[in-house]
Amino acid sequence: MRVLMFGWEFPPHITGGLGTACYGLTRGLSHVEDLDVLFVVPKAYGDEDQSAIKLVGANNISIRQRKIDLKKFEKEMDYIEVDSHIIPYVDPEDYWKLTRIKVEGEKKIVHTNEEGKIDFSGKYGANLLQEISNYALVAGVIAQDNEFDVIHAHDWLAYPAGIAAKEATGKPLVVHVHATDFDRSGGSVNPSVYEIEKRGLDAADKVITVSNLTRNIVVEKYGIDPGKVVTVYNAVEPKEMLVDNPIKKNKNEKIVTFLGRITMQKGPEYFIEAAYRVLQKMDNVRFVMAGSGDMMEKMIRRAAELKITDKFHFTGFLKGEEVFTMLRMSDLYVMPSVSEPFGISPLEAMQSNVPVLISYQSGVAEILNHAIKTNFWDIDAMADAMYGVLKYPSLSSMFIKHGKSEVEALKWEDSAHKVKEVYDSVVPEESSI
Repeated sequence: MRVLMFGWEFPPHITGGLGTACYGLTRGLSHVEDLDVLFVVPKAYGDEDQSAIKLVGANNISIRQRKIDLKKFEKEMDYIEVDSHIIPYVDPEDYWKLTRIKVEGEKKIVHTNEEGKIDFSGKYGANLLQEISNYALVAGVIAQDNEFDVIHAHDWLAYPAGIAAKEATGKPLVVHVHATDFDRSGGSVNPSVYEIEKRGLDAADKVITVSNLTRNIVVEKYGIDPGKVVTVYNAVEPKEMLVDNPIKKNKNEKIVTFLGRITMQKGPEYFIEAAYRVLQKMDNVRFVMAGSGDMMEKMIRRAAELKITDKFHFTGFLKGEEVFTMLRMSDLYVMPSVSEPFGISPLEAMQSNVPVLISYQSGVAEILNHAIKTNFWDIDAMADAMYGVLKYPSLSSMFIKHGKSEVEALKWEDSAHKVKEVYDSVVPEESSI
């Protein structure tokens, strides 16, 4: 079986969990017998790991000699102006200034370079919707030029590409929901994003969600037939922990870490309020908020109001090995998300021998037994849990030991086999290449 897969990013050029999940899943699929993946991104840089897949950049596909019906792309579009880059999971209202414009099919001009190729930034900048539209345009060309059995599109940015490939070839489409705009916006959805998500979900032959939490949103908020939606949980890439370069820290001090985007979705304010309560009971603890986001300044001000800035640290955005260095320094990892479709970072913390505290409102809470769980809004319960883990070493050791074993059992190969079952359900047996 051959899979034509569309995503927006691929390691090492990633901005969050979406690229990490795509990488893990494709590596898992490489272990499935008689299955090949052609992974398409808007912009290929040339340094991506292609050991498990073949990767193609839409920016490398010439459309000069192709006859393309631009009238199909006539629609109302939102023109987006942004002052800074945005990432897929950030609340759009924090960045976007929307102006309605009309794009006429007859007048639409597709700008190409000297080789007849469309240039893509591969980023989340000012012309994001135009790049999504161009990506779909090239996706139709790629679909016609390659043989495959099923199309797989990751998240809303790639849904139009998946739809275009399906319209060009008639092949079945599977869309993979890593998050919805209800998660990103706290319910105040951006109409343009919702429309793209709804079209993708409606066009799909099957929908994969990363948790039952997300599945319920897809069914209830987008009106999708429950029989069409399947939950396949994420996993985590095995990682060798460095033992020859121990982290130096004050053994008498404990470190509690929040690591993620500092946005409403992630619940940073609840972390700060719980930290304040813990500091009323014990002094030998420091709190770290690692990440960046639109709520960062507000959180700095709140820490100052509570007079805990001497015990509270804001690191800014961490990437790559910096993340694992921070985790290895930590005595507790906290993810108080208000709405988290899955959440791979707690698994990375457990890999790093760190106990985790997560909200019930996260998809990963559905599969973890050896994680402490509270409601994101229950600050007192969160503070009590933090205090217990920090105060009682035996409790911490228990969560570290069993958590490590639990996370090691979560393999991308298992997720990949479940995805393969979804493919099998939409691909007629006699048509497999």
